[in-house]
Amino acid sequence: MAREITWNDSEEIGIQLQEKFPDLDPLTVRFTELHKYVTELEGFSDEPAKSNESKLEAIQMAWYDEYQDAQG
Repeated sequence: MAREITWNDSEEIGIQLQEKFPDLDPLTVRFTELHKYVTELEGFSDEPAKSNESKLEAIQMAWYDEYQDAQG
């Protein structure tokens, strides 16, 4: 079972999103789509309404870091 994650776990969420969408450039994802992707992750246990722009931006940047690492 995956450990529970919340909006504050941006690095873990970034890793999981990179694993789930390896060919998707995170900078092309709108925050509305990102919100959906995060809430659908296995182990996500936070309230969907608790997100905000700064949390989504932190997640997007963490995901982008993982994406850049994977690109070599």
